[in-house]
Amino acid sequence: MRANDVLGIIHAQMYDANVIQLTSIRTMASVPFGCRYRFIDFPLSSMVNAGMTSVGIVTKDNYQSLMDHVGSGKPWDLARKREGMFLLPPYNNSLASPGTRDSRIDSLMSNLDFLNHARQEYVIMTDANAVYNIDFDDLFDQHDATGADITVVYKHGKTPKLGNAMVLTMDEDKRVTDIAISGDVEDEVDYSFNIFLMRKSLLEYLIKNAAAHNQHSFSRDLLQPNVNNLKIVGYEATGFAEIIDSVQTYYKVSMELLDREKRNALFAKEAPISTKISDNVPTIYGTDSEVDNSLLADGCEIEGTVENSLLFRGVVVERGAVVKNSILMQGTVVHANAQLDSVITDKDVTITAGRTLSGDPSYPIYFAKGIVV
Repeated sequence: MRANDVLGIIHAQMYDANVIQLTSIRTMASVPFGCRYRFIDFPLSSMVNAGMTSVGIVTKDNYQSLMDHVGSGKPWDLARKREGMFLLPPYNNSLASPGTRDSRIDSLMSNLDFLNHARQEYVIMTDANAVYNIDFDDLFDQHDATGADITVVYKHGKTPKLGNAMVLTMDEDKRVTDIAISGDVEDEVDYSFNIFLMRKSLLEYLIKNAAAHNQHSFSRDLLQPNVNNLKIVGYEATGFAEIIDSVQTYYKVSMELLDREKRNALFAKEAPISTKISDNVPTIYGTDSEVDNSLLADGCEIEGTVENSLLFRGVVVERGAVVKNSILMQGTVVHANAQLDSVITDKDVTITAGRTLSGDPSYPIYFAKGIVV
């Protein structure tokens, strides 16, 4: 299988409700992460690093921020005369049963023309609520070697708390023999990472058949009943690969970037994560500033103290202010003598002088975009 014979489909808004604080004004795919990135950067970069040349991004609403970020696809070398990156029309899943939070079938049915006209023989489909750097070339090779109908990427660990999370039972050859749907399993298991590879013709058949039977859940209605009919094989995601299922998980995974080993595993030199380029001046450090074990994007102005924190572009920390164990998104201003601990600020938040705001690593305080505290 050649990578340019694989079509990429990225579902930009799966599980938005799990992090509604961050997705009320944007899609899951455009949630800021790691000082300068968005979630969409990780699947896009993994696809392009493997040599894929055509990617469709499926969205529903709140996609202005996503459009602004991905643009024409140039940062990922997807601004092409032929193929490249496509932002697909919004879909309507109003017929889906309440609480399923799994609208892959509805979104694909709304974009059947895109699938039909794509020249690629295979499709790899992924959500955008995960942070990873997966070698898709290796995934393609395993799919060929095993003769799988469907290859599903999985990870071993505690199941993320998502609606329709899939727990996989596999034999010694990694063939899936059973799929359990559960979002609340305490033991460590092999759970689906919601990345699926299959022939395009098979995907088209499955979604048309599901739609004809008024079925809307990709996991419950399409995969689970076909375990014995199709050869479904697991591919293990190793290295840094995390699903974001809550604000607490977002905070935890973000803070793990302060670990050099984990950061290097995600942002590997041989498989770079690309993002939208922004021309900013370098960060300015005042004579009294103190910065320890933190990641800072360009354009920041630091006069106070920053410890164990992640600061996005253009953050200002004034003299006497102390920021610890926090994530401050673009344009946040922390005025003089304010104290922050275990706080997440969205874009353009203002913390007034002398304020003390303290959360906990297990339950950080979140402040929405543009508010003044």
